[in-house]
Amino acid sequence: MSTSLTRRSALLAGGAAPLAVGLGGGQSLADAPMQGATLPTHNRFALGGFEVTTLLVGSRTVEDPQSIFGMNVSAEEFSAVSAANFLPDDKVQFFFTPTVVNTGAELILFDTGLNPAGITSALAAAGYSPDQIDKVVITHMHGDHIGGLSADGVETFANAAYYTLDAEFDAWSKTDNEGFAGKVRPLAERVTFLQDGGSVASGVTAMVAAGHTPGHTTYMLESDGAQLLLTADLANHYVWSLAYPDWEVRFDMDKAAAAAARRTVLGMLAADKIPFVGYHMPFPGMGYVSARGDGFQYTPVSYQMMLG
Repeated sequence: MSTSLTRRSALLAGGAAPLAVGLGGGQSLADAPMQGATLPTHNRFALGGFEVTTLLVGSRTVEDPQSIFGMNVSAEEFSAVSAANFLPDDKVQFFFTPTVVNTGAELILFDTGLNPAGITSALAAAGYSPDQIDKVVITHMHGDHIGGLSADGVETFANAAYYTLDAEFDAWSKTDNEGFAGKVRPLAERVTFLQDGGSVASGVTAMVAAGHTPGHTTYMLESDGAQLLLTADLANHYVWSLAYPDWEVRFDMDKAAAAAARRTVLGMLAADKIPFVGYHMPFPGMGYVSARGDGFQYTPVSYQMMLG
């Protein structure tokens, strides 16, 4: 009889050993408690001479997504699109992603999350403190973007100057919105009011994309030939909003204008192959857009931004 082992018999013998130990009553090593799902706190990459960091300040699950997205399509269409994209049609996960841009001369924060605790914690995880922020840019005045500005009258970013679109500030100043009144209006004397094409810093340009709010603004970053667009809430979901730009979104104040803005901006990103950061995209919030049929397709970044 041959004493040599075939490859198959060796593999079978090796695979049986752990099973034999388990059946024999040996001590199991898989006795640790379940730890639960985790998410990263930040993602940093170079954009030309800039350093860009996206911050995850919160994430939450919301039921009945069609009460938010695709309000003008049938339940059957919404379910079919969801299934085709491996998405449940009964719940959605929201992400909240401010962005820090280090230009080499200034540290600029775009939007502030839901509350001071969230943004300060995310900044700390990324190696920053609130007093290091030179400029705070508010893309629009919804609560999940202005929430981190202050609490009980105490400013979070004591050393910062503030920037926002003039039309956005003016529109909200005519409302009785408590968030705006408590967090934005007290800063009015320190706000620089921008118009379309206005500059926050060299290489940081306002591009109005109104509809979600009256003065909702995206910001183009440009450094050493590299570009990235911060799209804020232009499209709040990568399928139910970005892929289908005409689907109505509950939070869009002017739904027709918001859909038109999506088509214009997403068309530009697709044509020019410019990456973007979306405030509510799955973290780290970055991806590319390509044209697909009458809409668009989202491709999340993998390692592209690491290659410089």
